[in-house]
Amino acid sequence: MKKLLAGLMLVLSSTVWADPQMGNEFNQTVQVVPTENPAKIEVTEIFWYGCPHCYQLEPQLNSWLKTLPKDVTFKRMPGLPRPDWAPMAKAFYVMESLGVSEKLHSKLFEALHKQKAFLPNDERAVIDWITKEGGFDRKKVEAEFASFSLSTKLNHAAQVFRASGATGVPTLMIDGKYITSVTMAGGNNEVFNVANYIIDNLRKDKAKK
Repeated sequence: MKKLLAGLMLVLSSTVWADPQMGNEFNQTVQVVPTENPAKIEVTEIFWYGCPHCYQLEPQLNSWLKTLPKDVTFKRMPGLPRPDWAPMAKAFYVMESLGVSEKLHSKLFEALHKQKAFLPNDERAVIDWITKEGGFDRKKVEAEFASFSLSTKLNHAAQVFRASGATGVPTLMIDGKYITSVTMAGGNNEVFNVANYIIDNLRKDKAKK
C-alpha cells in the first residue's frame, strides 16, 4: 500500500509540476507577428465581446495583469476570423478612438452576457449603446464606425488572427511568437501559468542576446 501511495504521489507531482509543452499547452504562431516595442515582452489577448469564455476570463485576466513585471506590456485585440464578429471588433476600436475603452470595456461584456441587451452581431444596437453609455452624439459614433481608419484596423486584426494560428478565443499571444488558450492550457488558471512560463523563457533568451 505504501509503495502504491508513493507511486501515486509521484505521478501527481509530475503532473502538477511538469513544464508546459509546445504542441500541447502552447504553440508557435503560424507567422511571427511584429510587436510594438522589441525591448519589451508583449502579451496580446485576442478576444471577442460575444464570447462567454472571454467574459468569464476577464476578472482573472485583470488580476493577472496586476502581477506582470515591468518588462511585460499588455494589449487587447479583437478576434476577427469571420464577418459576423466585425460589429464587436468595430466597437472595440471605436471605443478606443473615442477614449472610452477603460470606461466601457467591461460594461460592454456585461451588456451582452449579463443584461442580454442586444446580440453581438447587431451593429446598430452597439452604436446606440456606445452613444448612450459614452454620452456622445450619435452622428459622431456613426462617423467613427464608417471611418477609413477603422477599416484599416479591422484588416490588421484579421491578418493578426490568421498569423497567430488561433482557432478560437480567448487566446493569449506572447511576443508575437507563441500562443496559448484556455482550451490548450486546460483551464482559466492554467492559461496564465503557461503564459508566465513562456514569458520567463523569453526573458532568459533576451538576456543572452
